[in-house]
Amino acid sequence: MKVSRFYKLFLTGLLLLSFFGCQVSKNIFEKEKPTLEPDRYNVAFLVMDGVYNTELTAPFDIFQHTIYREGIKSMNTFIVANSLKPVRSFEGMYILPDFDYTKEVLPKIDILVVPSAEHHLDTDLEDEAMIQWIQKIDQEAMYVTSHCDGAFVLAKAGILDDVVSTTFPSDVPKYKEMFPHLKVKDKVLFVHDGKYITSAGGAKSFEAALYLCEVLYGKEIAKRLAGGLVIDWNLDAIEKYIVQ
Repeated sequence: MKVSRFYKLFLTGLLLLSFFGCQVSKNIFEKEKPTLEPDRYNVAFLVMDGVYNTELTAPFDIFQHTIYREGIKSMNTFIVANSLKPVRSFEGMYILPDFDYTKEVLPKIDILVVPSAEHHLDTDLEDEAMIQWIQKIDQEAMYVTSHCDGAFVLAKAGILDDVVSTTFPSDVPKYKEMFPHLKVKDKVLFVHDGKYITSAGGAKSFEAALYLCEVLYGKEIAKRLAGGLVIDWNLDAIEKYIVQ
């Protein structure tokens, strides 16, 4: 039985579709490594499944916008996780990590940001590989910051033992219960002690990130960064606790 020319074309088309479909499914989650410009601060955001959008995107927005300010040492911003597979946030967004800290040699990290995640009060604290990685990064980082319940992870790593810290307001009692040896400050938006900045999180994560920018770049640059994101910035009016 002769196969018509049309049918041959049809079969060829199916084969091509199948081939390219496999290629797309194979590569759809691949992501090029970010370009890390020299003479910038390297800022790593540690994410995991259940990360909360705002605690990630608020400081990311602030720090990424430093590249649009002239005359300063701006920031390279990138995301690290325990896999290169997509991470799903608590609110349902999918995030592609730039580096897998369990398998790759990462660039030197100047600033580590730990946003809050859904299981930072329970199962995430049992992740020994993550805790040990934080302890390693802490040895060389200029600043280590957390937002909301990210403080629980830093506390579990033992790096907040000798400083004052804070966390999400309604989780302060749990924080004190789990880590009774810590010096905890509540009713503030953020605490800065040494190289550690811990914030209450939520939308106020913007303020904690802007504060670090003011420390690094001065008041005028911080105001300009805030203005670019339509944020009123006045450090004097913010409830904070800064250990001199």
